Amino acid sequence: MRIAVAAPQVPFVRGGAELMAEDLVTALRDRGHEAELVTVPFKWYPGTRVLDQAFLWRLVDLTESDGRPIDRVIATKFPAYAVRHPNKVAWVLHQFRQAYDYDRTELGQFSESPEDRATRAAIERLDAVALGEARKVFATSRNVADRLRRFNGIAADVLPHPPQALPYRTGESEGFVLSVNRLDRAKRIDLLIEAAKREPSLRVVITGEGPDRERLESLASGLNGQVEFVGRVDDERLADLYSRSLAVYYAPLDEDFGMVPYEAFLSGKPVVTTVDAGGPLEVVHDHETGVVVAPDAAEIARAAVYLGEHADDAKAWGNAGKAIAERVTWDACIDALLS
Repeated sequence: MRIAVAAPQVPFVRGGAELMAEDLVTALRDRGHEAELVTVPFKWYPGTRVLDQAFLWRLVDLTESDGRPIDRVIATKFPAYAVRHPNKVAWVLHQFRQAYDYDRTELGQFSESPEDRATRAAIERLDAVALGEARKVFATSRNVADRLRRFNGIAADVLPHPPQALPYRTGESEGFVLSVNRLDRAKRIDLLIEAAKREPSLRVVITGEGPDRERLESLASGLNGQVEFVGRVDDERLADLYSRSLAVYYAPLDEDFGMVPYEAFLSGKPVVTTVDAGGPLEVVHDHETGVVVAPDAAEIARAAVYLGEHADDAKAWGNAGKAIAERVTWDACIDALLS
């Protein structure tokens, strides 16, 4: 089959969604299909521009290329799933959450002006039309599927995807808690830094870049090396950090899916998360594959101390997570997407 994978791209930003789209193309090619990644630059602000960006996808013609038909389009997230195609499958990583659960919160972007309220409502209508056109809708987690049902009345099958391909291995713990994330307020890395302030024995390594880095570094000032920012790292360094960590912290606010727990598990490491983290809670189970606590710095500090003092539990929970992560394969995903 000739398959186009449709995914938006924020120029100069590369995160989990971008990695997933690239890996999907590779997996399709490995199965003998002709597959191509199709992207359109995406800028979601100011709020009135969001619909302009979505309508660009409505204008994209992916029915054929170079005189040959494209058999299927797999669209990954807003606004790419607005593309028209008779054999469109939507594999929803997330919607434009500023129009849904983020609306009227500090993470939202629409004001109470008539123009902004109308834009928010139009996004909801567009999602209903665009996802209603799909021959099948999948969601990467139960959390995403529940949002689709709650806000749009759309039923989606849950289809998690594997994390990025790294040279995973399990090494002896060197006692630090690892954070792998875009440095963004919604990822709540500040809770981990505050935990380090409360517990002098807690060492933290933070990977990634993002708009919140300056604030986070300011929070960590004066901690005498307890918190280390290593920036964006290559695959080998990331796998090495996973392998040497005590545990992996991943506690964004109501996350859609999150590849990080799967990456931690494939490295044999438990995950520390919070009761309101959303998608991660589908695989991070308290005292089974990690520790689940309140979104409170003191609780996170206590969880890290517990894992450091109970090495057998940390190892057992990491191995239990590994068994879960190893069951999520690209072959199973492609079988579902092309069925």
